[in-house]
Amino acid sequence: MSAEHAEMGVFQALLGRRSVRKFTDQPVDLEDLRRILEAGRWAPSGLNNQPWRFLVVQAGDPRQAALAGLTKYGHIVREAQALIVVCLHKPAMYHEGKDHQAAGACIQNMLLAVHGLGLGGVWLGEVLNQEALVMEALQLRTEEYRLMAVIALGHPAQPSSRLDGAGGSARRPLDELLLEAL
Repeated sequence: MSAEHAEMGVFQALLGRRSVRKFTDQPVDLEDLRRILEAGRWAPSGLNNQPWRFLVVQAGDPRQAALAGLTKYGHIVREAQALIVVCLHKPAMYHEGKDHQAAGACIQNMLLAVHGLGLGGVWLGEVLNQEALVMEALQLRTEEYRLMAVIALGHPAQPSSRLDGAGGSARRPLDELLLEAL
């Protein structure tokens, strides 16, 4: 594969990925779940400490219903065919800010893998508002783990929207985001 072709593939994935919030009842293949988790595993982290830990909750698991009751996005959690709970392993952490950044990179890697496999997914961060209850429902010790997000995923129930941002708002122009002009 040429470098130009690889670059196009990366940019197509970055620009084509959308948050998918509605799923069919078709199960997610276990091999696809493994590939998604592998993508997360290969995210960069400070000192290569790889502080992330994953809990996969598949459709029908009683923990799915428990999670659905702890977020205003319960309808998304209930429809998902798999949930990937992303936590930081506190003993593996060395710098809170850098480890949180690493978790974000890990989550983004997994979302890109979801997209690349033709699946749909969404990053649910709102569950952090109920972190203690979520951790209790998942039977995860808060002394050992810090909740970062839940990725809800499955086969998209409808084609992904071409919206450029939440609620349909367009992405801000690059010049508006630059602190200094290029």
